[in-house]
Amino acid sequence: MRMPKRVDARRHSKYGAVKTTVDGILFDSKAEARRYEELRLRMMAGEIEALQVHGRYPLTAHLLEKPHRIVVGDYVSDFDYLENGRLVVEDVKGVKTPLYRWKKKHFEAQYSIPIREITARSRRR
Repeated sequence: MRMPKRVDARRHSKYGAVKTTVDGILFDSKAEARRYEELRLRMMAGEIEALQVHGRYPLTAHLLEKPHRIVVGDYVSDFDYLENGRLVVEDVKGVKTPLYRWKKKHFEAQYSIPIREITARSRRR
């Protein structure tokens, strides 16, 4: 007789990320939470302004036969802020999945804003 698999109440991320809460905000990884703390300090120092977490941008497509757009999904940034008066959209990445690569290309083409990628692995010491 086969024994059923034991299910752990804690869910593990496919890529090993550990969800972390800072200032009541849930981040998908420790690296993302650390980056938030860095950006918060930069904002307090006056280097950046208008810091926002998890900004949502609809990704749309034009229909050739109809004069309107359809929403095909959303790109959710990790951080948005103003640096020297310019909007910066940041994403902290440990693994660049195919879906992320597609959304990044679509976002940059639609909004004409480059995504600044912060690599989680390079931040470990």
